[in-house]
Order: sequence, then structure tokens, then C-alpha cells
Amino acid sequence: MPALAGRGPLDSSAGGFGALNSYVPAASAAQSLLPGVTLVLGGARSGKSRYAESLIGGTLAAGGTAVYVATATAGDAEMAARIAAHRARRGPQWLTVEEPYDLAGVLRRESAPERPVLVDCLTLWLSNLMAAQRDIAAATSDLLAALATLPGPVVLVSNEVGLGIVPDNALARAFRDHAGRLHQEIAATARRVVFVVAGLPLVLKESE
Repeated sequence: MPALAGRGPLDSSAGGFGALNSYVPAASAAQSLLPGVTLVLGGARSGKSRYAESLIGGTLAAGGTAVYVATATAGDAEMAARIAAHRARRGPQWLTVEEPYDLAGVLRRESAPERPVLVDCLTLWLSNLMAAQRDIAAATSDLLAALATLPGPVVLVSNEVGLGIVPDNALARAFRDHAGRLHQEIAATARRVVFVVAGLPLVLKESE
């Protein structure tokens, strides 16, 4: 299985997520050291969000900034607390943009060569689309078209929901199927795909 060159966040001897030696801070670090599109998959509480943030974190040490696109909405107190915890963990160098529906549009507006973008997460975005009865096929096509033309790197986080039992209701099965198709389409075009389990990243794809 391919691995990242150098002693980076995938090298356990380098200290896990906290060791970002392969991502040397520089004015163009975001563009030169991060792939155009990275997809990070994992289950609930797998460490996928923290890992995705660590990929970008090394480019911020020299005073750079990054954009965090949050697809979640604070529908209740529990979700509000989760959002607040994530925001506090990221720190002041992250600009947070909340966008539950028009993911392609916000990526086109916010992407820049020197400023990486993190989207967390695709499955919440999908849930929002389904709840609003949006055209998921059209939204997916628009997202794929945007990803192909962005000037800067983007890291996409999503929940892998297809490893459990078959859901017992039609809505849940439709969500699982939409998520599976979305992941396959993005993974086919992404330069890097990582699956995170118990805080440990497993590289599924690494393109030159």
C-alpha cells in the first residue's frame, strides 16, 4: 500500500497526527505540499476530522490561513456544543464558513492557491440536501465540476456509513446508497484517499 514520502502524519515513528514534518511551512506550502483533492473517510469518532485538520495545520505555522466549510447546522444543543468544540480546537487561523447546501459555490468562492479549504462533512451536506428535497445528482455533479477546477487544495471529510447492517427503513437505505455513490465518485478523482480507524490513518490512494 502506498505511503506518504518523508516523516509526516502517517509515520507513527514521527509522532502521529502531531508530527507534520513533511509539510514544511512556506508561502506556497498549501499548494505545493497538499494534493488538489484529499478525501478522508471514517466512522463516528474515528479521528477523521482531527486527522484532516492536521493535514492542513502544517501550512499555517508561518502565519497562513485556512477555510473551514461547516455543513452542519446547530439544530439542537448537542450539535451546537459539537460545533463549538470543533471551532475552539481549530484556533484563530481558521476562517469558518457555514454552508449547508451550496458546497460547490462556496468552494469556488473561497479556494485560493495559498489558502487550503477543509469541508466537514460531506455526509451532513448530503443529509441537508435530502431533508430539503434537493436534486442530489445535480448537486453532486456541480461539486465534482468545482473540484476539478479549484485553484487551491481542498480536504473533504465524510462518514463511511456502508460497513454496518442494512438499514431497516427506506430513507436510511437511500442515504446509505447516496453516500456510497458520492464517495466513489469523489474518490475516483481525488489524488489522495485516506480511511481513518481508531485515530489511525490508512492510505487507500496516493496519486503522484
